[in-house]
Amino acid sequence: MANSQSLATEEIQVPALAALPALSVRDLTVAYDRQPVLWSVDYVSPSSGLTAIVGPNGAGKSTFIKACLDLVPRLSGEVRFFGEPLRKRRRQVGYVPQRSSVDWQFPVTVLEVVAMGRYGFIGWCLPVSRRHRNAAMECLEKVGMADLAGRQIGQLSGGQQQRVFLARALAQEAQIYFMDEPFAGVDAATERAVIDVLKSLDDEGKTVICVHHDLQTVADYFSSVLMLNLTKIADGPVATTLTQENIARTYRGRVHDLNLRA
Repeated sequence: MANSQSLATEEIQVPALAALPALSVRDLTVAYDRQPVLWSVDYVSPSSGLTAIVGPNGAGKSTFIKACLDLVPRLSGEVRFFGEPLRKRRRQVGYVPQRSSVDWQFPVTVLEVVAMGRYGFIGWCLPVSRRHRNAAMECLEKVGMADLAGRQIGQLSGGQQQRVFLARALAQEAQIYFMDEPFAGVDAATERAVIDVLKSLDDEGKTVICVHHDLQTVADYFSSVLMLNLTKIADGPVATTLTQENIARTYRGRVHDLNLRA
C-alpha cells in the first residue's frame, strides 16, 4: 500500500510542476578572475516548450547554463527550478554538456553512460537492474544508437557521442533540459536525431533550453528565445523577440557573428 501511495504522489507532482515556471533567475552575476561574464540577469522561462539562448561568442551563454546548474560559482543571484533551489529539484533537471568538456577516453560503454541518467532512480553505487538497463536501451533506440550499446565511448564519432549524451538526458526523465550547443559540429544524421528529440520533449510538455548559434534556424526549431550579451538583451516568443532591432543590440554590429537569412 505504501508503494501505491508513493506512486500516486509522484504522478500528482508532475502536473503540479507544469503550473510553475520551470526556471526563474533573479540578479544572476558571474565573474571569472574578477571579470564579469554575466551581469544582473533576470529571466523566467516558459513552463514548457523550446528556448534558444543566442548571442555572440563570449556573451555568457554557456556560463548562464552552468551558473544555473551550480557548475560555476555565482557572485550574486537566485536560481529556482519549479519554485525550489536545484538541490530539491535535481531529479527534474537534465543537462547535455558540450562534447569538448567530456573525457571521452574514460573506460565506459555507451550503455553504461546512458544508464548514468537513471541514477536518480537507482541511487549512487547501486547495481543497475535489468529494468533500468532496458530503459537506457529504449533511450538509445530513440537516438539511433542501440546497435552501438557495447562500444567504448572513445570509439564513437563526434555525432555519435552527442547522441549518446542526448540518450543519457532522456534516461533521466527530467522536466527541464539544458543543452549546450547540441547542433554544433554534428553530421546530418545527428542533427535529425537532435531535432526529433527536441520535438518529442516538446510534445511531452517538457521545457528545453539550448545554447544555439545558427540564427537562421532559431525560428524553425524553437518557440522562445533568450538573447544575451553579458546581460539579458531580450527574451520572449521568437516571432516577436528575434527582431532586427534586438539582433543589432545583442550583436552590437559584429556582422561576422550573424547568420541570417537574406
